[in-house]
Amino acid sequence: MMRLRPIRYADIEQYPTYFKLQQNVKEKFFGSSPAPFVGRYGYPQVNVGILAPQEIEDAWLHDAPRYWAENNFSIPQVADLRMSLVNSRAKSFIRQTPKITQLAREIGLAARPVDVEIQLKKKPTIKPLNDYIVTPMGPGAQLKSARITENPKIEWHMQKAHDDTDLKANDAVVYLSKYADENALTRALSVGALGIGKNRKLVPTRWSITAVDDTLGKKNINEIKNYSTTDIKAYFGGFMGNYFLVLFLPDVWSYELFEMYAPDNFLNRSSEIKFTTDHEFYDGRKDYASNTAGGYYAARLPILDELKKQKRQATVIALRFITSEYTTPLGVWVVREAVRKAMDSTPIEFASKELMLMYAAQMGIKRFGINIYEIFRQSKVLNLVKEQRKLTHFKK
Repeated sequence: MMRLRPIRYADIEQYPTYFKLQQNVKEKFFGSSPAPFVGRYGYPQVNVGILAPQEIEDAWLHDAPRYWAENNFSIPQVADLRMSLVNSRAKSFIRQTPKITQLAREIGLAARPVDVEIQLKKKPTIKPLNDYIVTPMGPGAQLKSARITENPKIEWHMQKAHDDTDLKANDAVVYLSKYADENALTRALSVGALGIGKNRKLVPTRWSITAVDDTLGKKNINEIKNYSTTDIKAYFGGFMGNYFLVLFLPDVWSYELFEMYAPDNFLNRSSEIKFTTDHEFYDGRKDYASNTAGGYYAARLPILDELKKQKRQATVIALRFITSEYTTPLGVWVVREAVRKAMDSTPIEFASKELMLMYAAQMGIKRFGINIYEIFRQSKVLNLVKEQRKLTHFKK
């Protein structure tokens, strides 16, 4: 993955809540925490953080990706909300449960933000934004003390999954997906609240995001493989400067994601268009999609949700166009919600694969200035489809 450009300190001034917080941040405050955060550096000894604005009003809005997408929040709106969260953190080994881990677990399981009293060791410092998977947060500081000032409200199904120490983590995620969104599942998994009792441990937030997307995706894949194939059709939509053209071909399940980066984007500081890609065939992947990383699994999940809804399977080519409109890294949830918007669009149906690929190529050039034919030539999935048809024709 290409190196990201952290957001400059000068850029902070466009986010008024963060700028105000940085000028008036307190070392001791009462807040309301909508989420915990588990870092990955130093693993298996990691930072465990309590994210909270230095206020209680509307704290839930600071950690609500699905709501942001459904209400078409802008990039500055989301960045402003997230960067006003103070990350009050302390070190913990992943299998131990010091007070900070216990607090994070209660917050991670709660159905709504939990009121907390925070005492920091020193004034928080500015943290540049440079993560394309985890949703950003504001200034951070080492925690001196913390306590929850109310009884957390835990949804019944979440409590049931937490109390069942014989239920595997993957099975718990699948079970809870009927009652909670990916964000809530990520929180519960990251604080070690799910899984076989003796195996429970902290999971860095970055890893838990992808684990949830992958687990739910694989569950859907197993189901859709029992269905007949789809028609030839294309879906298009986007969110926050991330646009997706998703192509369905009438063949058995396989999936390929191309991420294309426009010039003058924080993912591509060159003057040329660049792209990365990962794929899987019918039997799935055996390793992590290291080129497109968490975006691979986040994009795959809404596509599979739609195929499951239609009771169909397909060979899927997903084309992500990351434009210069996407000015600030906000996390992989942007990918998931952008694909959801694409899958909610009315699809365009085609009489042949060739006509659909021609349509995609024309859109790539006219709207994004990208030669999609070059992408298609390098497509492992499309090349396999061509080879399979040649073999079928030979047998006849």
